[in-house]
Amino acid sequence: MPVLRIGKYQARYPLIQGGMGVGISGANLAGHVARCGAIGTIASVGLCHDSPHFSLAKHNYFEANSIVIKEVLAKARSIAGEGILAVNCMVALTDYDTQVRAAAEGGADIIISGAGLPLRLPEYTKDFPDVALVPIVSSAKAASLITRRWEKQYGRLPDAFVVEEPATAGGHLGAMTMEQVYDPALSLKTAVPGVVRFVAEEMRSDIPVIAAGGIWDRSDLIRAFGLGAKGVQMGTRFACTEEGDASDRFKQAYIDATEDDVVLIHSPAGLPGRAIRNPFVAKYLEGEVASNPCFANCLTHCRYRKTRETFCIAAALVDAYKGNWEKGLFFCGSNVTRVKRIERVPEILSELFEA
Repeated sequence: MPVLRIGKYQARYPLIQGGMGVGISGANLAGHVARCGAIGTIASVGLCHDSPHFSLAKHNYFEANSIVIKEVLAKARSIAGEGILAVNCMVALTDYDTQVRAAAEGGADIIISGAGLPLRLPEYTKDFPDVALVPIVSSAKAASLITRRWEKQYGRLPDAFVVEEPATAGGHLGAMTMEQVYDPALSLKTAVPGVVRFVAEEMRSDIPVIAAGGIWDRSDLIRAFGLGAKGVQMGTRFACTEEGDASDRFKQAYIDATEDDVVLIHSPAGLPGRAIRNPFVAKYLEGEVASNPCFANCLTHCRYRKTRETFCIAAALVDAYKGNWEKGLFFCGSNVTRVKRIERVPEILSELFEA
């Protein structure tokens, strides 16, 4: 197995647990993954939705979320001990800069950033040089653009790249259009070697490239490492664990999902997403729009806020986290159909790396 070192942090296992919002990968999941020797990741988006710090009447979502990110990190750290903790911050968020700063101030070891190009990420973390910065990309072209901008404006290079495959990933897929989701150029077997070559030949660096999307078992790890990846990122399998922060009903939705239940949708962010077909999604795909009111103004580009043509994605993801099968948006990866039971984090890591 390769050694995964990101900045000053070296994991026992070359695996990052993927960031899953809203609340699916919170303090408990991330803390236990880190404690067991992989990299645990908290998804920063919408963490304050059930916090006493947040009040609809006060319209203080952004301020409350900044506070809660730090609280969740503190709780995860109490579980993780010396383990490595990351925070996933989405570029597409209205308060992206605030969330990044809160993560750095709260003690995150690594910040992973996608759902857009994190061109200004070093600016927001300039006072925290020990925080490793990891962009999520889908191609060498995107990696090159980010690297050139960071080097020119900030004199800094990325500490790693996560390369995400839209054809298998969960949630928002790193593709701009439905046609791009299954573009062979964005497959792991093409994109990972491309980014690896870029890192070696143009950056003249040995920073790790991490493969994400469709990772489930040891054979997937071996295949990713054979492409030149130094690590993998896995989300869906960890969501359905005892340590996972989602409700039991959320986890049951994963266990029950069949191949016919896994669908692509146009999200309110204007991007393709992968989700489970439940009553809410089925109606949406048929053109029937129903939504709870927007409570966060969380996306910089939101079709629901502008036109009311879609739905409030924050509200739908919160409903899924709570287990509302009728109204929730249950994001998932293509491997959700392989979920048959609720697992435990140590068992997964042992199966992957100690068999």
